[in-house]
Amino acid sequence: MFAALLTTLAAGQADIVISDIYATKERAKAADFITYSKVFDGVLVAKGNPKGINGINLSMCGAAAAENTGYVEVPLIQALIPECKKAGKPEPTIQLYDNNANCIQAMLAGRADTYVNDVNTVDSAVKAYPDTLEKAIAVTIPYSVGIAVPKDKPKFRDAVLAALIEVQKAGTHMELLKKWGLDVNNFKEPDILTAD
Repeated sequence: MFAALLTTLAAGQADIVISDIYATKERAKAADFITYSKVFDGVLVAKGNPKGINGINLSMCGAAAAENTGYVEVPLIQALIPECKKAGKPEPTIQLYDNNANCIQAMLAGRADTYVNDVNTVDSAVKAYPDTLEKAIAVTIPYSVGIAVPKDKPKFRDAVLAALIEVQKAGTHMELLKKWGLDVNNFKEPDILTAD
């Protein structure tokens, strides 16, 4: 489960987490991050977008969002609650699930109006269910994807950073993005994010 990744790392039960994890200052309290990819989220909706959802904004007021427990999209949607109230609109609701498949199933079953996740996950869902689902929009969110390492191992962190720099210099990172049909605009030069 995603929610256990950083606690597993902090407990010394893992040396590294490479799991499309969004690096945030909050998460950096538990681990250091080597960032390597920009984040573009897709907003998944029912075909025809009957609710008119067009981003992580007031168009989500009154909508039910299926989201993964512990993902950064949850607080972004929660932040809309006071904005919706101020605008005199119903607040969005959030249904928490343990994985992408359950969120997508909530959409397919009509229990949720939207699912916001990385654009590649959303595009894959649309490809799998083109008659039922569509991507309303892709939005940039203020995070990067990173590799998490224990806070007490700065030499290891620096070695992972150096290795990632070499992979990018060799062109391997860009080749892999293209090979797997991922947006090359996600490319980002590596950096370190800590809580400090």
